[in-house]
Amino acid sequence: MTGGEYRESLRRRQPLKIYFQGEALEHPLDHPLVVASVNSAALTYELAGDARHRELATATSALTGRTISRFTHLHQSAEDLIRKVRLLRLLGQKCGTCFQRCVGLDGLNAVFAATFAIDRKQGTGYHRRFVEFLKQAEAADWMIAGCMTDVKGERRKRPHQQADPDLYLRVVARRADGLVIRGAKAHQTGAVNSHQLLVMPTVAMQAQDRDYAVCCAVPADAEGLVYIYGRQGSDLRKLDCSEAGCIDCGNWRYGGQECLVIFDDVFVPAERVFMDGEHEFTGALVESFAGYHRQSYGGCKVGMGDVIIGAAACIAEYNGAEGAAHIREKLVEMIQLNETLYGCGIACSALGQPTPAGNYLIDLLLANVTKQNVTRFPFEIARLLQDIAGGLIGTLPSAHDLASPQTGPYLQKYLRAAPGVSVESRVRMLRLIENFTLGRAAVSYLTESMHGAGSPQAQRIMLARLADLEDKKRLARELAGIKD
Repeated sequence: MTGGEYRESLRRRQPLKIYFQGEALEHPLDHPLVVASVNSAALTYELAGDARHRELATATSALTGRTISRFTHLHQSAEDLIRKVRLLRLLGQKCGTCFQRCVGLDGLNAVFAATFAIDRKQGTGYHRRFVEFLKQAEAADWMIAGCMTDVKGERRKRPHQQADPDLYLRVVARRADGLVIRGAKAHQTGAVNSHQLLVMPTVAMQAQDRDYAVCCAVPADAEGLVYIYGRQGSDLRKLDCSEAGCIDCGNWRYGGQECLVIFDDVFVPAERVFMDGEHEFTGALVESFAGYHRQSYGGCKVGMGDVIIGAAACIAEYNGAEGAAHIREKLVEMIQLNETLYGCGIACSALGQPTPAGNYLIDLLLANVTKQNVTRFPFEIARLLQDIAGGLIGTLPSAHDLASPQTGPYLQKYLRAAPGVSVESRVRMLRLIENFTLGRAAVSYLTESMHGAGSPQAQRIMLARLADLEDKKRLARELAGIKD
């Protein structure tokens, strides 16, 4: 699809039940918050039609041989994995926020391998079903929201132990023609402007958790789905986006969004069920999905980092401080941190290996190293950006004051800095910096860096599991000449 066709496809869905600040959104696709989110996702479609970026944004389907979006592609080589990271960096540079299709792509590849493993061991027909679903996704160029994170309730208790059994999504009825599922999925990026929801288990399950070991796909407009739109810093500035007010948004064209998605007894046809009770396969599915998604952060957050470094360099010039030695040193530090993240994303991709199902999986150890660094480096980059920008990012008067006949002349006089730089340009750059470090984009850059694809401890658990300390001890004993 083109970007325009993507927008039109969303309008052809059945009306969604979307709530924001306690009220239903009657025309959500026209709401300023949703429009910004749609614009970000539309970029993924527009790049696929751009001759300059087509090689990155498209791929050859392993199922049909046709040209498809890379966001519905099964990785066929380490080079495919590398191109994914390069594409995500490019998109981060273009929109400066979350473009919302990574989770679906990562889920598709994880479920493809998981259904193959289930069928091979238990003789089920999940893999065939999933391949047919994926062919439809490729042909229609669907945007797929990956729904993994449950609300989890009391964290020390397993799904079947919760006081309220619905705190993990579960099967509440099994029928000859399909399943009925109930629960909620949290932090659902891009859900309201997706075509399909790919539901996955959120933790490794035990036998008692059988009803929670479910993987399936449902249309985003399925009956029983309720979307509760999440708040973000300074989000209501989008509602004040007049010609003057757009300055205060920082990045008024693009935005991310997350929802709490309620599955209120949603029916899933049998052909869209890809796991039902096979609890022993949930751990591998969660682990591979997490690995793919941790790889993603070595691309998208780096692209946003490129914009942030550019903003730091610009505001240093606008302030007349670009020649200061400490400014140059801070910019170099920001570059080093950002490129380290990219290097990790490329490394875990380059060492990818084929799965038994035939698609490629990243190096899990290095993918977890990538995400562990992402939980730290962007916060230091943002700190340095605020340092370089100065205190005006926290005290700057509004765009309406700048446009006002009463206050505008004062601001034009007292907010001027470097010669040749307009006050409006300086204000716009400061607002962009505020947006990245305090506003809506801070969710995509900082909060997602910390908690997206698993919070820091999740990666540390995987690092301890994958590092093979016994082999490292063997290496040390060999060099030391210890034979016992």
